[in-house]
Amino acid sequence: MLYTAAIAADEPSRIGFIVSKSVGNAVVRNLVKRRLREAGAASLREYGTGFAIVVRALPASAAASWDQLLADYNAALALNVNRLGSRLPRAAVNGSTGTTQEGTQRA
Repeated sequence: MLYTAAIAADEPSRIGFIVSKSVGNAVVRNLVKRRLREAGAASLREYGTGFAIVVRALPASAAASWDQLLADYNAALALNVNRLGSRLPRAAVNGSTGTTQEGTQRA
């Protein structure tokens, strides 16, 4: 499950993760969380500003491969961005690649 909201166009995008005990034991939850963080970091290259994203891992994510998890993440993000459509701040529509996850400039 992926939820997306538009925030101010000049604010750095934020990503949060929810991985409950229903996903698996601590080892499995941390693996899922690490994979989701990597997928989120990749998406920040395209959507560096203007988005607040929350990812809730479902129990099926524990058995998903990296490729499947990444494909599901990207598909859900693209769907949510398209649904937001005209409600997006102008800078967020064009994407921004100049910031890190924390919003600081890349070297």
